[in-house]
Amino acid sequence: MKIAIAAALALLLPGPLAAVAGFKSPESLIRNVYAHYGKGTPELSRGLPRDSETAARYFDPTLRKAWSAPRREPYDFLVQGSSWKLGAVSISILRRQFDKTHVAVTFDNQGRGVTLNFIVVDGPEGWLISDVESPHDSLRMFLAQHRN
Repeated sequence: MKIAIAAALALLLPGPLAAVAGFKSPESLIRNVYAHYGKGTPELSRGLPRDSETAARYFDPTLRKAWSAPRREPYDFLVQGSSWKLGAVSISILRRQFDKTHVAVTFDNQGRGVTLNFIVVDGPEGWLISDVESPHDSLRMFLAQHRN
């Protein structure tokens, strides 16, 4: 009975909306980003994909186009390197402001400590990335600088 109800609801939802279902917490969003940087199945070991479906799932509308646009980057901003072997990823909430949360993320990438500040927003699609700040740059500025 429950399966039949779930199937009926799935038919009522528009296709893209069902595929774009967001994350229920800032921590879940960040964990899912870094799941793409592990050693495991090939599709989860190449970094966060640059396609429009992934952009819609992880980024707010103002950042989606920049994430999936063709460009030449010297490194992957989310791991601060052109290659990676990440240590444990630590996630801590720095500040909550209504629908916006600042999340500190720290990890080791090939022996070098990395700290990033994710700015995530909660909207109708769930939690999405609005920007990511490194000590020297932001994801928005980085993507704008390296677009083709």
